Amino acid sequence: MQLQENMSALVTGGASGLGLATVEKLLAKGMDVVIVDLNDKGQEVANQLGGKAHFVKADVCDPVQMKVAVDKAVSLAPLRALVNCAGYGGPIRLVEKDGEPGSLEKFEAIIRVNVIGTFNSLRLATAAMAKNEPIDNERGACVLTASVAAYEGQIGQIAYSAGKAGIVGMTLVAARDLAQRQIRVNTIAPGLFDTPLLARLPEHVKSALGASVPHPARLGYPAEFASLAQQMLENAMLNGETIRLDGAIRMAPR
Repeated sequence: MQLQENMSALVTGGASGLGLATVEKLLAKGMDVVIVDLNDKGQEVANQLGGKAHFVKADVCDPVQMKVAVDKAVSLAPLRALVNCAGYGGPIRLVEKDGEPGSLEKFEAIIRVNVIGTFNSLRLATAAMAKNEPIDNERGACVLTASVAAYEGQIGQIAYSAGKAGIVGMTLVAARDLAQRQIRVNTIAPGLFDTPLLARLPEHVKSALGASVPHPARLGYPAEFASLAQQMLENAMLNGETIRLDGAIRMAPR
């Protein structure tokens, strides 16, 4: 399915980082793109990107807010693409340095955004896609975002790793489930990327992180993520797959 005009896309976490790069890639294909984000700067981003970029402030875990975002996309053109980039993490240890047990509330919040939010976005978007007329035997395609932490979580990443592993676990099941609807699902598991999250770090720390990647020995560019997302959306034989996009890195314990 070639992405083109008269199609809409939904990108969660689309106001910055990997999501924003994906929004720009899809706009370049002529699509209407709905940016979903909790960050109010999403409207400013949409204004800067031009007439085919639209913003809906929504929590990916909220069924009502996400339904509004899906309906907005459908009102513009048939919804053919979902790229789910929304997610977050935070440090938790099973036993914290003060000897107290790790926070159940924090663990639950991280799991909620990464797992529940992904499922909520996926179910609502694909229900809309299922009503489309097929193009080249496809009604739509979805890209989810996991992380290499799903495979080699570092100390303190137990909640983030569990959440991203949950997304990896969804991928093949979702692809099998939606095959009868002619909708594909794939997942990208990024390594170390130059996103606003890492931008807060000192330059020497960022350089050290980049040097830890075997090849290329640098942080990934968001545009490289967006390029793979486009390929996943357009390549009809790519289905039920999680692809590591990480320069061959394998994360150390800490």
